[in-house]
Amino acid sequence: MENPFKKAVDNANENKKEDMNVQEQNSTIKEDSNVEEEEVANEQIDAANESQEQEEKNPYQEKYEQLNNQYIRLAADFDNYRKRQEQEREALLKYGAENTLKKMLEVLDNFERGLKAIATVEDCEKVKECYNLAYKNFTDVLTKAGLETIPAEGEIFDPNFHEAVMQTPTNEKPEHTIIAELQKGYKLGDKVLRPTLVNVATQE
Repeated sequence: MENPFKKAVDNANENKKEDMNVQEQNSTIKEDSNVEEEEVANEQIDAANESQEQEEKNPYQEKYEQLNNQYIRLAADFDNYRKRQEQEREALLKYGAENTLKKMLEVLDNFERGLKAIATVEDCEKVKECYNLAYKNFTDVLTKAGLETIPAEGEIFDPNFHEAVMQTPTNEKPEHTIIAELQKGYKLGDKVLRPTLVNVATQE
């Protein structure tokens, strides 16, 4: 007759062996999983290092950064230049007439002296003399400042410098010749400040 105690011991031993096998399998699976995770992590690190090395060695990236820095510096320099130009233009508009006005002060002084001189003078010639001196002084200052008179009478009509306010039919002058100057015109260099008002000859 079979011993029931022995059979129970054998079953217990077999169950114990099966539990040990299961634990070993689980341990092996766990170790394999850890190995795979470690390998994946190492691959990611290697990929990151390789990407960083490529970026560091990329000549186009270095060239881009260099050009970008140059652009930023040029933009800053241009902005400073623009601000200086605006300041200089404002100063020119504000003080550009300073030298001319200083010269005009001399003319103003002469007019004041002339007014005092003719205050008690009854001689018209004396008055004319004072006036002519003041006028000459005034025109000399304007000439030194660059003011020029536009020639008119006897010249051929030029719409760039003359404005015809009258036309007179005549055979004595060629057509389009300026017969008379009605109001003087002036220019500063090549810029016309005021055209000359003229009477122009036309065919009868």
